[in-house]
Amino acid sequence: MITFTSTLPDDLMKMLSDKAKALKLPKNKLIEKALEIYLDQLNKAEYVKSYRNAGDDDDILVMAEEGMEEYFKQLKD
Repeated sequence: MITFTSTLPDDLMKMLSDKAKALKLPKNKLIEKALEIYLDQLNKAEYVKSYRNAGDDDDILVMAEEGMEEYFKQLKD
């Protein structure tokens, strides 16, 4: 495991300490979990953005329509 050292504003460090104490977790574990959640949310936001962009791409829409036609044909058969 790699060691990471950082500084935090006093108010944020106080909030971290208080929450870690309330949850009975070490501060580093709380930071680790919070960072995992935050990075996961960023990935989800990128995923949503890519789908929105695909909705504006005519080539993607044509491919999707062709795929839906094939799917509908399979359902009918």
